[in-house]
Amino acid sequence: MNDPMPPEGVARLTHLGVIRARGPDATRFLQSQLTNDVAGMGLAEARLAGFCSAKGRLQASFVVWKAAPDDVLLACSADLLAPTLKRLSMFVLRAQCKLTDASEQAPLLGLVGAAAQAAAADAKAWEKRDIAEGTVIRLPDVHGLARCLVAASTSADAAHATTPYPLEDWRWLEVQSGIPTIEAATVDRFVPQMLNLEVLGGVDFQKGCYPGQEVVARSQYRGTLKRRMFLFDCAAAVAAGQDVFHAADPGQPAGMVVNAARGPSGAWSALVEVKLAALEGGPLHLGSADGAPLQRAELPYALL
Repeated sequence: MNDPMPPEGVARLTHLGVIRARGPDATRFLQSQLTNDVAGMGLAEARLAGFCSAKGRLQASFVVWKAAPDDVLLACSADLLAPTLKRLSMFVLRAQCKLTDASEQAPLLGLVGAAAQAAAADAKAWEKRDIAEGTVIRLPDVHGLARCLVAASTSADAAHATTPYPLEDWRWLEVQSGIPTIEAATVDRFVPQMLNLEVLGGVDFQKGCYPGQEVVARSQYRGTLKRRMFLFDCAAAVAAGQDVFHAADPGQPAGMVVNAARGPSGAWSALVEVKLAALEGGPLHLGSADGAPLQRAELPYALL
């Protein structure tokens, strides 16, 4: 069995990267591409957002914040940064917006416990603050632990390294938070609502058009959504992109793993997108109908 999870510390978030959009048209450009309202986002907040295909399928997901009105940063899965940067750049055309990989200029750290409390002070979830060490975004607490995402200044990065926090434990907290991240293994698989993104505030249905907007809106207002993301535990190792099956229908997958991480007990937790009908009549299984069983756990938020 693993050691208990540390109560505090700082993790270097090497599984994430940062895209920068800078220029007079940066906000307007992202407003036309992402699922959330970037134009209405203030300098003291961060928001979740998705980048969809024309068919409404998520190509990437982000935590978005503004360093300045013409300087917007987007944290995403590191294994998707290069292709996402390339795809977004195809749509810039004549807009005065330059897209770059800012991962080295704004390395990401994860603060947990007392370290997060000290950096964020009394900030609420998704509030953003600029401190000497960089930009601090307060994330939702998980199991009573405060969390912050920090985009560090490169010169101040080492200042937070005195109390290391295991990346694996941070990723488990990410899964437990119920907030999904699109990885390379799950590109083009999900409409935002399948991952509860609208429940989490990552979709604005009042803003203007963006790629896939009609599909996303139709899923919302026609009541056609038959799949959702839930939290599960499993004794076996789990990986993003794995299919899950129901014993009553072994011939086709009932869902797919979105994110997964091993917890402090040695067991794995996973966010799994699944057919709502498959939640009845017996457990789901990993990889095949006779694979390791998945035990449903409770999300930290209610689904609409």
